[in-house]
Amino acid sequence: MRPWVLPRNVPRVGLVASSRSLAEKYLAESLPRRWRHVQGVGAQAVRIADAYAPDDDLLVAAALLHDIGYAPELTVTGFHPLDGARVLRSVGADERLCALVAHHSGARIEAAIRGLSDELAEFVDERTPVRDALWYCDMTTGPDGQRLMFEERIAEIERRYEPGSVTRRFLADGYDELEAAVQRTTRRLVAAGLVAADQPM
Repeated sequence: MRPWVLPRNVPRVGLVASSRSLAEKYLAESLPRRWRHVQGVGAQAVRIADAYAPDDDLLVAAALLHDIGYAPELTVTGFHPLDGARVLRSVGADERLCALVAHHSGARIEAAIRGLSDELAEFVDERTPVRDALWYCDMTTGPDGQRLMFEERIAEIERRYEPGSVTRRFLADGYDELEAAVQRTTRRLVAAGLVAADQPM
């Protein structure tokens, strides 16, 4: 892997551009559909970022990097949140960014199913509005980057995986936690005037 360092404490444009560059490097050619999803998640984060200042740059960076662990050349455990977080740590990313990637979208629950809870515990799940917002962006963006309601996103994931698979088990066990994060974020966005009160999640 080419040496690469994610800049710390830089203006938003620098952090976001660097994060996009790294995600594109590892996903655009090897996993083009995943790259489309990542771009959509990033766009969602940009759309809502004003509600998360001064952590808006962190949210957008995490959105762009959340699935980097899917890259074939970065896969170690086969559990993409953990692999992605470890790669980011290895190139000098801020620990909080690494942890957001590690724990995105209910990763704790899937880690337990996979027997990787101890490994994931290397990273702290901050359980903050920024963490919820990252989950919201992921869980309202489809595989081709299209915006979806939460229920539509769950349904499309279920269609892609066989009953009894790890992903289907994770969705069954984690649905309430995912929905709660989306609901908390939606309420914050309504209060900030970024989402209409009657808009579906």
